[in-house]
Amino acid sequence: MIQTLADALAEKGFTTLTPVQEAVTDPALAGRDLLVSAQTGSGKTVGFGLAIADTLLDGAEKMGRAGSPLALIVAPTRELAFQVMREITWLYARTGAVVATCVGGMDMRAEKRTLERGAHIVVGTPGRLVDHIKRGSLDMSGLRAVVLDEADEMLDLGFREDLEFMLGEAPVERRTLMFSATVPAMIATLAKQYQNNAERVNTTTGATQHADISYQAMAVAQHDAEHAVINLLLFHDAENAIVFANTRAMVARLTARLSNRGFAVVSLSGELSQTERTHALQAMRDGRAKVCVATDVAARGIDLPNLDLVIHAELPSNSETLLHRSGRTGRAGRKGVSALIVPQKVRGKAMRLLKFAKLNAEWTVPPSADDIVARDEDRLLNDPNWTQTATESEAGFAAKLTERYSAEQIATAFLRLHQARRSAPEDLSAPDTKAERKPREFGPSVWFRLSAGRDQNAEPRWLLPLLCRAGNIDKDSLGAIRVQETESFVELLASDADRFLAAIGPDGALEDGMTIHKLDKAPDIGAPPRRDSKPRSPRPDARPRSEYKPKRDAAPRAEEAPRPAARPAGEDAPVTPPAFDDTSEAPVRPRAPAKKPYAPRADAADRPRATPYKPREDRGDAPGKPKPYKPHRDDDDRPRAKPYKGRDDSADGGKGPYKGKPGGKFAKPGGKPAGKFGKPGDKPYGKSADGGGKPAGKFGKPAGKPYGDAKPKPAPAKAGDTSKRFTPPGAKGKPRGPKTGKPAGRPGGNDVPRRGKD
Repeated sequence: MIQTLADALAEKGFTTLTPVQEAVTDPALAGRDLLVSAQTGSGKTVGFGLAIADTLLDGAEKMGRAGSPLALIVAPTRELAFQVMREITWLYARTGAVVATCVGGMDMRAEKRTLERGAHIVVGTPGRLVDHIKRGSLDMSGLRAVVLDEADEMLDLGFREDLEFMLGEAPVERRTLMFSATVPAMIATLAKQYQNNAERVNTTTGATQHADISYQAMAVAQHDAEHAVINLLLFHDAENAIVFANTRAMVARLTARLSNRGFAVVSLSGELSQTERTHALQAMRDGRAKVCVATDVAARGIDLPNLDLVIHAELPSNSETLLHRSGRTGRAGRKGVSALIVPQKVRGKAMRLLKFAKLNAEWTVPPSADDIVARDEDRLLNDPNWTQTATESEAGFAAKLTERYSAEQIATAFLRLHQARRSAPEDLSAPDTKAERKPREFGPSVWFRLSAGRDQNAEPRWLLPLLCRAGNIDKDSLGAIRVQETESFVELLASDADRFLAAIGPDGALEDGMTIHKLDKAPDIGAPPRRDSKPRSPRPDARPRSEYKPKRDAAPRAEEAPRPAARPAGEDAPVTPPAFDDTSEAPVRPRAPAKKPYAPRADAADRPRATPYKPREDRGDAPGKPKPYKPHRDDDDRPRAKPYKGRDDSADGGKGPYKGKPGGKFAKPGGKPAGKFGKPGDKPYGKSADGGGKPAGKFGKPAGKPYGDAKPKPAPAKAGDTSKRFTPPGAKGKPRGPKTGKPAGRPGGNDVPRRGKD
């Protein structure tokens, strides 16, 4: 191992390497392409950082001057890209390596300037890296190694084309390392296409997978799923915890609920900007927040320090996502708990997920309120602050407390202050929601008769508030309410009967003329009639239904069924159907009577018959002879249209075709000169008043004559013309001014306003 990297590992406290780190740093694999599958939390980031060190440093201990990138590391999400950047930065800090990031959501111009200044290692997401390559700001010519972290996740997110584009732009003589939790068929195809004789490295085993994680399946009632999350957080009191949900809406809901309960909580989902997501993760690392509610965007690659608890508020869609979610805890040898909230309706799904993931979970129930209180008391009694030596200032203030208050008062106040900073636990219901509800126990009772029934539209839903209001009782004092046709019966607790009678009075009068009286014993009430049962109309006859539709097994077989007697030959009489067989419940279907044979009529010889068609020789339609054309017999008498022939007195002497007459395009020969539109000048459009040929207007009409018999439209009034103002009928108009024509006495124009009376 290169000494600068070994010093960086020692500074971070690494004494031994993980199995995946030892496998990829094997000297036998130096310079080869690798396809590595390792479980989450096994130190893959440091592993591929060590694996490409010899390729980048080329035997040296420090990097040269930064120029075009030497290594490209691709991650599926922004959070994972920043995490890889931090790990690679401290690992290569002593080598002088410059690490740059190209991540979606960040300022692309700043990234471009960083790449122009030079970088040794570039870490980014597929979409942003492709943008830089196409814009020419990322030079791929000097690459020596390409690392695809969480390659299976990038393919699931639809980055296959981007990965193929980047690998196609990279130099052929390069190392390609693919790291993935699983190796599906698509990963194998991609490795075969873009890797050169890759070595398969597998450090995952079914027996040791997530050995440091304790899986618990919590059976809860459907309405207590969110309450179970709160109780789990209170019971474990983890330094860092993450709660997974499936949708952004559920993330927002849980974040609001936990925040209202006093938890230091942040959210992480795809709808947040990159700055908000970065601040949320930084708050978890700094200790300002203890709970992170997230979607599956945080299921891969996120490494939070001291993350001891993972809660699946909603079950994931597949077992692979379950493993990646749970892998946020139990990392680098630490212990962790992964709890699944399992309502009754998704119990089967939870069992399938655990089976496909090859995990053994402990089926239990969420901690109750008593369990949380007991755990909190034990945690408080075993707090290390009880055994620590007090400082001088603390000892002085403790003396003041003991002088003023007793030890019991001090302990009580301390306990109250401690509980005030913590949320109260939730009281959970039994997880079996399908258990039958037990009937409500009703004590000794008495019955009352109410003078209102169904004929007065009496219903329990308005009788209940009526009785409570009139008798000064609550609804728990009333039992059964049985509404009959003309009356109703009400059950009342015997302990409240006297108070009820005193409230309604001796006459038992209620609202709307109704009365109620106490009965000596319980009434004899039969089962209430079904409202949806309607009497059916009887059948036309009195035969039972079984006779109309006999049982299928009672019908005789085909070979056993009685047949009707054979019909004598030559008889035309209809066959009488046989009666019902007394030995069977099923009737025997009679055979249909046979049809009579055809017999010719007696007078058939005397009836005229149509002769068959015979072609006529004189018409030429004999077989094989074409039929000649023959004009109709009355063609000579019918008038026929004659061809056009010019007039003898016309200009062409009846010899040439019609060419029109002089005087215009459409003018006739010898006519008057045409007007504007080719018509004779003496015949404009419409009729003229005197019959003369007045000159046409703008559109060829007679001057001043509108279309048809319509009256001419008045000219539009002008805004300054006050002579057109409306004067009511019967009222005289005001005198006009001498110059402007406006009413006298109103100033305007050259009129002088007058004062006083005219």
